[in-house]
Amino acid sequence: MIPTSNQHFDACAREWDKEKMHMDRSIAIAAALQEMIPLQPGMKALEYGAGTGILSFLLKDAFAHTVLMDNSAEMIKVCEEKVAFYNTTHIQPVAFDLENSNYPETFDIIYTQMVLHHIMNVAAIFKKFAAMLNPGGYLAIADLYTEDGSFHEPGMQVHKGFEPTHLQQQLTEQGLHAIQYKPCFEIKRDNRHVYPVFLLTAQK
Repeated sequence: MIPTSNQHFDACAREWDKEKMHMDRSIAIAAALQEMIPLQPGMKALEYGAGTGILSFLLKDAFAHTVLMDNSAEMIKVCEEKVAFYNTTHIQPVAFDLENSNYPETFDIIYTQMVLHHIMNVAAIFKKFAAMLNPGGYLAIADLYTEDGSFHEPGMQVHKGFEPTHLQQQLTEQGLHAIQYKPCFEIKRDNRHVYPVFLLTAQK
């Protein structure tokens, strides 16, 4: 039986941070995000699909308050342990299924890392992101460029990456503007496969 994304991430939560590539990727995305968006110290941030929160802990001094949202209970447990260890009381892990429920708060910035290709209804999640952004707020999406389907194990229900121009069109339809994107990292496997990652930003 093919595991669902949720089961997959629950199972690998404890080992996630041991993979060097996960840290290297997050460092590259954090650097690109800070180059492309004029961050302000008073911002309230949401990392959607936060996993173990690697990216947000790299950015922990950039925001006044950060919500780490994930629908994997095991990933959120790891986040809670990190908050306790680092005493980062302004970082709040939240187990929440945003695809199927509405979250009552709004944010100055929402960012995701390698999450969008797991979201089947991209248009619906973009609509929610737009509604959850404060006026002038920013959205940042890091994900795979279109790939041949070899990135995930066979049978997983995922998108095979994205063409950023297609995402740009969908975000424009939600009223976002100032959309820009650039490559920010490469995931290399088996000395054969290279999967480029882009960072796309937009403003409400």
